[in-house]
Amino acid sequence: MEEIIEFLNQIVVNNNRPWFMEHKQQYLDVQAKFNEIAEQILLGIQKFDDLTKGLTLKDCTYRFYRDTRFSPDKSPYKRHFGVFVCPQGKKSGLAGYYFHVEGRGAEYLGQHGLYPGMYQCEPAVTKSVREDINIYGADFEKALKKAKNFTLDESKSLKNVPKDFPADHPYGRFLKLKDYCLSQPIPEDVLFSDNLVEWVLEEFRSCYDFNSFLNRSALFARENE
Repeated sequence: MEEIIEFLNQIVVNNNRPWFMEHKQQYLDVQAKFNEIAEQILLGIQKFDDLTKGLTLKDCTYRFYRDTRFSPDKSPYKRHFGVFVCPQGKKSGLAGYYFHVEGRGAEYLGQHGLYPGMYQCEPAVTKSVREDINIYGADFEKALKKAKNFTLDESKSLKNVPKDFPADHPYGRFLKLKDYCLSQPIPEDVLFSDNLVEWVLEEFRSCYDFNSFLNRSALFARENE
């Protein structure tokens, strides 16, 4: 992992094509190393989450080259690597397990971390999740508690409980969510250890109930559109 992080640190301050072309072999080497880690994470998740079975690494990883056509940032390359193991693939909109590392100063997510859950949900999916929380809020809370080392992202919550639910709902905090994401930073001693993959899988396993709750709601919404 040291070589991967060092390359990302370098691309943060040398994000241009001439530098990249001079160091393309370095990029290919670290990409291969990251893909090895990503493959191990994918295979490990498939052992405890049946909805992810059948996915390939291509379904879960991203291009390093940025699409700059509609962005004010014309930097040609990303400053991070990530793998998102998600049912039906990374673009499905379902809840999954995201492993992320980035260069120093990249300011993409601000840290190396684990990010299970779903974001930028379709309106029908958000509605379905809220309806399930309305009825099964205790189960949602229990799933959160099981993911004990993670923090619930409430940064994009509504100011008030949606009008379809009682303002004093006991799980109003969760009904106000727009995204359903957890986060946990990766400690540096873990990141550079031989046990990184085992640690990642153990932490992601604790989020299985959380993702399962979300995916049941999301799949129900899509089946009934």
